[in-house]
Amino acid sequence: MGKHYLNSLFEPDSVAVFGASDKPDSVGQVVFQNMLESGFKGALYAINPKTRQVQGQRAYASIEEINAAIELVIIATPALTVPDIIESCGRHGVKAAVVITAGFAEAGPEGQALEQALLAAARRYRIRLIGPNCLGIMRPYIGLNATFNRGAMHAGNIAFVSQSGALCTAILDWAQSNDVGFSSVVSMGSSTDVDFGEILDYLVSDAHTHSILMYIEGIRNARRFMSALRAAARIKPVILVKVGRHGAGSKAAMSHTASLVGADDVFDAAVSRVGVVRVQTITQLFTAAKTLSCGFHPVGNRLAIVTNGGGPGVMAADRAADLGLSIATLSDASIAHLNQHLTPNWSHSNPVDIIGDAQEDRYHHAVKTCLEDPNVDGVLAILTPQAMTKPLQSAQALIELSNNHSKPLLACWMGESQVASARDAFAKAHKPHFRTPEPAVEVFAHLSAYYRNQRLLMQVPGPITSHIEPDVQAARNIIAGVMQEDRKVLTGVESKTVLSAFHIPVANTMIARSMGEAVLIAREMGFPVAVKINSPDITHKSDVGGVMLNLSNVEEVRTAYQKIQDNLQYYHPGAQMNGVSIEPMIIKPNGRELMIGVTTDPAFGPVITFGAGGTIVEIMADRAVALPPLNHFLVRDLIQNTRVARMLGAFRNMAPANMDALEEVLLRVSEMVCELPMLREMDINPLILDEHGALVADARILVEAREPTADRYSHMAIYPYPTQLVRQCRLDDGTAVTIRPIRPEDAELVKKFVRDLSEESKYFRFMNSVHELTEAMLVRLTQLDYSREIALIEVTSVQDEEVELGVARFAINPDGESCEFALVVADKFTGKGLGHKLMLSLMDAARSKGLKTIEGEVLSENHNMLKLMRHLGFTSKICEEDRHIVKVSKSL
Repeated sequence: MGKHYLNSLFEPDSVAVFGASDKPDSVGQVVFQNMLESGFKGALYAINPKTRQVQGQRAYASIEEINAAIELVIIATPALTVPDIIESCGRHGVKAAVVITAGFAEAGPEGQALEQALLAAARRYRIRLIGPNCLGIMRPYIGLNATFNRGAMHAGNIAFVSQSGALCTAILDWAQSNDVGFSSVVSMGSSTDVDFGEILDYLVSDAHTHSILMYIEGIRNARRFMSALRAAARIKPVILVKVGRHGAGSKAAMSHTASLVGADDVFDAAVSRVGVVRVQTITQLFTAAKTLSCGFHPVGNRLAIVTNGGGPGVMAADRAADLGLSIATLSDASIAHLNQHLTPNWSHSNPVDIIGDAQEDRYHHAVKTCLEDPNVDGVLAILTPQAMTKPLQSAQALIELSNNHSKPLLACWMGESQVASARDAFAKAHKPHFRTPEPAVEVFAHLSAYYRNQRLLMQVPGPITSHIEPDVQAARNIIAGVMQEDRKVLTGVESKTVLSAFHIPVANTMIARSMGEAVLIAREMGFPVAVKINSPDITHKSDVGGVMLNLSNVEEVRTAYQKIQDNLQYYHPGAQMNGVSIEPMIIKPNGRELMIGVTTDPAFGPVITFGAGGTIVEIMADRAVALPPLNHFLVRDLIQNTRVARMLGAFRNMAPANMDALEEVLLRVSEMVCELPMLREMDINPLILDEHGALVADARILVEAREPTADRYSHMAIYPYPTQLVRQCRLDDGTAVTIRPIRPEDAELVKKFVRDLSEESKYFRFMNSVHELTEAMLVRLTQLDYSREIALIEVTSVQDEEVELGVARFAINPDGESCEFALVVADKFTGKGLGHKLMLSLMDAARSKGLKTIEGEVLSENHNMLKLMRHLGFTSKICEEDRHIVKVSKSL
């Protein structure tokens, strides 16, 4: 594997500081002083045309005076000078720049023009930029402190990426006094060029970084952000704080769903889906990171609490309930074991109160029993210093237990002087410990969230979830007809017809254009019926008295029709009335009224919601949010995150609801979102669910025109599994094979495939010796974000077992227009046309994403691959930097 394209930013061999100065407290003075004092291991140059020496070092008037290559420049000069500086850096061959200077887009139109000039110069010379208006960047391992933050920073294994420079300085100051070290600190500033996604991409492959912390104020490109988070969180814990949880005001919306779902709900759902933990405070950010680095393997949210004081145990249990954690129910075997080893007056339940005189033996037995209980996912041990307690010895007992168990074990030693030595022991052993119960419980909640979110991350649903394909074209035709009439809101009948195209069961509905028609239809349909206004101008029918229910005879239908007309005239005089819709009354004694909705978030695109339904849906405010596409696992998670979920089982005299039917409707709604980019908002309210099935009683859809793109799923933040790339074919010898995109569950298949390759094939593929794929490599190769990389594997069936024959993959380059490919074929299947078919499929996939060029690197001795490239029409040239490598490329 070659160097990452941001290597010059994070691992430069040489750095020049523009604006380096002796002027006390100037940015240039602090930056250059930091670089000197941090012990940068490469060459360091000061550039200042007004002096010949800065802080005892030679100063150069310009970069042209330096007769050496410069990889990274730090710019701390006035904004007006920066575009010309970037131009001179480009001519000198500089690869990266950190622009600390402010006064660009944030300063108004003139600053915006300067920023555009700066970016144009950087792109002309392919210089990558951090900033402008940022604190800078730190890499303590190589002595790089290109910031104007006062003070040095310890090297560690945490990377911190922040949009706020001011907050960055405060956190760095806090980290120094709390003995927190960093592998990297990156202040993003305006993110004019390099953004969160690219920084994360580098940190994923950085050996010094074990976990990634982020402070976020806003997201510019949700797809890129989600893509990078998915890639990072598969390899390393990613924990973030995002401010702006409570937006001021609310938008006017055409549907209940849009008014119920806030931007912060969507952000939570988005980061959870990509395996990231979100915390609320800076202290939680670092505490969660340190705890996740302890080697625990969290598996759930069932907490056991062991305490020598009843009060602190109750405090912990209360906080656990606040956070939605489960207080574990101990097994009968655990209760029996505790009865043998604890005093008779212990609490006999969780929290496990081992009484105030408990010493290390009781802590050992109680905590060990809880850790070994299959009903327990983690243990919080609390100690309050009392006359008989031995805080240090009890701490040592916990440390020993923690070393021998993978479940989270958290300690809360309350007090100060009497427990100081115990706290020192925990710190020396790198075990998480707390002064009060609540923060400890919060950390367990973060561990539990990490486990849950990692399971969400592993889900890769396709756009179509059932073998019974929807009639997508019929649905699109209805929507096109509505938009041709210059309408955005579908009528109830149109909405139900679209739902029917996706096989969602809807109540039979007929339109009556007059009172006479209404009476005839009601008679034919059979009483009782419901009559509802049919108007393109009315979104919420109940709000204008447009819904009449349980009509049991002809006279009631006539009265209802007239009343609806009168109500419309009173509440909305200018609205158009196109008659009424008539439906049979849905009589389901065990029916639960639910709501399924779709809304479109400005950053993350379409969002699916689920919760309690009916006319008081806003008051109930019971909803959970998920980003499509969905599968059964994700649908069940969505349902369980609502209060109404508790009413779907057996309830009083009601039979349990048909959960399969509910899941099917939610999966079909996911299909609608994937295949109908013009769908902006939708309410299914109510969806009536009982033991027999689900039925849509009413629905409302809002659509919006979208520009067509080459990428059919460009409207979605999470790219569906690309089922459209699956194809069946035969090799030259007649072997039937399937070419399909790779999935996370293919890990063992890929591992065996690489293990069985010859040493030569491994060397040709990886350009170094690879005997066995590591866990991290397997994750990188099988858990893809299909929006930015595709891997197609060719498989066949041998004795009812799937066998991998070859794989071709590409990753989109930072320019967004080209991609780099790799190809490898099983040794015993070479010469059968397998590589040719894989490459043709791969190039088709690249074209479908609108890419213009596919390129790669082939070892010069790999004659078979070079022959295939010539046959496919690739051009080739020897790499100037390494003449053993041939660069191949083809226009798509």
